[in-house]
Amino acid sequence: MVTICTYNARTLASESPIEYLLMQARMIRYDVIGLAETRRRHPLIAVYDTGEELFLGTCDSRGVGGVGVLVNTSLSMNINPFEQLTTRIGRLRLKRGEPTPALTIFVVYAPTSNYNEEEVEAFYMDLERFYREYHTFFKVIIRDFNAKIEPRRSSEERHIGNHGLEWNEQVERLSEFIMATKTIHGNSQFQKPHPQR
Repeated sequence: MVTICTYNARTLASESPIEYLLMQARMIRYDVIGLAETRRRHPLIAVYDTGEELFLGTCDSRGVGGVGVLVNTSLSMNINPFEQLTTRIGRLRLKRGEPTPALTIFVVYAPTSNYNEEEVEAFYMDLERFYREYHTFFKVIIRDFNAKIEPRRSSEERHIGNHGLEWNEQVERLSEFIMATKTIHGNSQFQKPHPQR
């Protein structure tokens, strides 16, 4: 079993927030932490004394976006390189190894509702293309879609669970993506207290 976490970093542009991330990560059990909104101007690949590996991509020219991953020592031998596909989409591939089968983890940071429809559509088109082009047994998409989803509204929405909260304007495009790729919205499958969504 692989324990995958997510973290909206707000910035990992300097050493201080990276040290804070590492300190906090060592207090939890994780194999991979997907990082969004890193806001780095230059990519970073770092291997620490503990064996943890940090891969950070870059943000756009406005200082927005940037994704990355922190990989725990337990999986460091199984890493195929982390790839930043766009400033909002990254891909980590884990090699096939016992007992973990091949796994591809996409880390995303979707545009918020403040962005125009063309930018949002371009993000989802890129994500769908990258999702379909790489064939692996297991695929996971994690991080921030900036969308709120309510419980399943009809039997056709099998990809959505029974435990959402509410809809916002971003969720329609997310729902279309999920249906087109035949994926499952995992966060709506489990009931959690309202503040933890």
